Amino acid sequence: MSPRLFAFAAGLALSAAAAQAETLAFSVGVGAQMQQDYFGSADDSVGPTGSFSPRYLRLGSVEIGDPDPNAVSLGFHPRGSFRFIGERTADDNAELAGLEDIDLSVELGGGVGFRSTGFQAFADLRYGVVGHESVVAEVGADAIARPVRDVTVTLGPRVLWGSEDFVETYFGVTPAEAGASSFPAYDAGSGLVSAGLEANITYDFNTDWAVRGTATWDRFLGDAGDSPIVADEDAFGLSVQVIRSFAF
Repeated sequence: MSPRLFAFAAGLALSAAAAQAETLAFSVGVGAQMQQDYFGSADDSVGPTGSFSPRYLRLGSVEIGDPDPNAVSLGFHPRGSFRFIGERTADDNAELAGLEDIDLSVELGGGVGFRSTGFQAFADLRYGVVGHESVVAEVGADAIARPVRDVTVTLGPRVLWGSEDFVETYFGVTPAEAGASSFPAYDAGSGLVSAGLEANITYDFNTDWAVRGTATWDRFLGDAGDSPIVADEDAFGLSVQVIRSFAF
């Protein structure tokens, strides 16, 4: 069989298999957000944001999630978790002069979620695969309401914990940095980083497209809240994303 004919036959076979069953389904969001320039900054800025949410995966006889995009899985379920943290530099924020720049970070991980009618909760563990290379854990819960068709509203608390490396990276000041900056030396340890609230409003145009608005409030706690770098203990955020669902 010629390579072209083989490729054509293989394509037909893959198409037929995909038509019979989904093996992967997820959603991707892109949009804009307003948030603190860095953890504890007194200034806010607007920039891009995004999200990734796995919905269904089948590997052989193993299935995770539900292939039906309209299905709402009740009870406990595994979940993925992702967070992007932008870089922190003195070039962008003059008050940080003398502190070492911090590169952007990408956190990946997962956890467990629970959902019932009108309520959902989660517990996630993430690791900085790019950037800070430390561990964070996040827990949260939401009340769920559907005031009108195709609109979902959620509201609930969030708590973030950080390992010593994480808290020291974003809230600590080394003796060398203290000598070169306006900040005193500060040794930050592991513990609760912040606690707050998150509200989401999602409008589903159809099974493939949606738009989501998010408002957040977080207060820095513990060693993070006491850091001399923190000029504002209260962090507010707003974002809007267009979300597209995919299935293969």
